[in-house]
Amino acid sequence: MGRYSARLAPQLADFAGVRSGQRVIDIGCGPGAVTSELVDRLGPTNVFAVDPSEPFVAVVRERFPAVDVRRAAAEQLPFPDNAFDAALAQLVVHFMSDPVAGLSEMGRVVRNDGVVAACVWDHAGEQGPLSVFWQAAGELDPDVKDESHLAGARAGHLAELFVNAGLRGVEATALVATVVHASFEDWWGPFTLGVGPAGAYAVGLEADRRAELRERCRELLPTAPFELAARAWTARGLA
Repeated sequence: MGRYSARLAPQLADFAGVRSGQRVIDIGCGPGAVTSELVDRLGPTNVFAVDPSEPFVAVVRERFPAVDVRRAAAEQLPFPDNAFDAALAQLVVHFMSDPVAGLSEMGRVVRNDGVVAACVWDHAGEQGPLSVFWQAAGELDPDVKDESHLAGARAGHLAELFVNAGLRGVEATALVATVVHASFEDWWGPFTLGVGPAGAYAVGLEADRRAELRERCRELLPTAPFELAARAWTARGLA
C-alpha cells in the first residue's frame, strides 16, 4: 500500500486544510506517508505521530528525528485535550478496535473547531486497491473472508462513524490514488510478504493454490505496464 498511500497523503492533508503554523497529529502513522507530507508543510516540530506498532514507530523516528512519535492506539492517545489544530488518520479506521472511540479520541486532542479527517479504502466496492485480488480469491474460494466488512469500507459508513463519534459539520468525499505497475510481478510481489489481511491470506495458502490465485489475478489485470486507480472514502468533521 506504500505507493498508493504516498499519493493519498497530500490529498488528505489538502482536504483537512493543513497549513503553515498548525500543530497536527498523524494517527496510525505506519511507515510515515502522512507524517512525511506534514513535515514538508509544517516543519518537524509541529508534527506528532502515533502508531501501535513498535517497528513502525522506530522507522518513523529514524526518518524524522525531530518529530514526536509515540507508540499508542487511536483509542488511547497520550496527549491532553485541545493539543492540536488537526488530527489525520489515513487508512487506519479500518483497523481500529473501536472506530467510534478512536475518532472520539482524535476529536478530544483537537482544539475547539479543529479538524478531524480520515480516509479508508473502498473495500466494499470495486475500486479498492485490492479489488482484483479479492475477486480472484472469491472465485477460487467462495468462503473467503475479504475486507469488505471493515469499518468504513462501504459508501457512507465512514461519515456515519464520524457523526457517531460526536464530530460536527461532517463532510464526505472520495479520493483517488493512481499507481502505474511496470509488470505483473511488481503488483503481485507485495502479497507474498504476508502483510495485511490479503498478504496473510496469500501466504497461508498451499503453494499450488497460491499459484492458482496468482494466475487468476494475472488474467483479471490488464497487460503490463498497467495503471490502477484506487478509491478511498474520506470524511472530515469539527471537534
